[in-house]
Amino acid sequence: MDERQGLIIINTGNGKGKTTAALGLGMRAWGQGLRVLVLQFIKGNWKYGELQAAERMGDDFVIRQLGEGFVRNAQDDEKADHQQAAQQALKDAKTEIMSGNWDMIILDEINYAVKFGLVSWEEVAALLAIKPPLLHLVLTGRDAHPEIIDRADLVTEMKEIKHPYKKGIKAQKGIEF
Repeated sequence: MDERQGLIIINTGNGKGKTTAALGLGMRAWGQGLRVLVLQFIKGNWKYGELQAAERMGDDFVIRQLGEGFVRNAQDDEKADHQQAAQQALKDAKTEIMSGNWDMIILDEINYAVKFGLVSWEEVAALLAIKPPLLHLVLTGRDAHPEIIDRADLVTEMKEIKHPYKKGIKAQKGIEF
């Protein structure tokens, strides 16, 4: 009998490490022979170290950047572009969740997409509702919606204690990207 049960996992909070922890979990899963897909809802057009690593891992660990980049201060047309990209990412997520091609899907920064009004928490809840029983679904980003947290099996809050940015130290290659 297969004792595996697909979990809904959330990494949230104001501390650094939400995506990093999700990628570490994905790497662990990949090491156990699971197929892992990472859909990035915000990140796009930037060369992150994890992209090069995933390319070396082959077809069983795939990262797709679907976002338009930083959204916090986006206005009007620019925000519309972010919303369109996030809605397409949501459609891609639904397709991949139902495809049976993956054992774990990481919806990176989907909580930000909700926070900034690019997708609704109800749309995310609908994704959780269609999750096949053996699929692990990981959601990252600050300010996870309480309704989504209620539906999760495991929730971890990253809490910032200290960050080098506050000392004026810029993002470091291999640490932030």
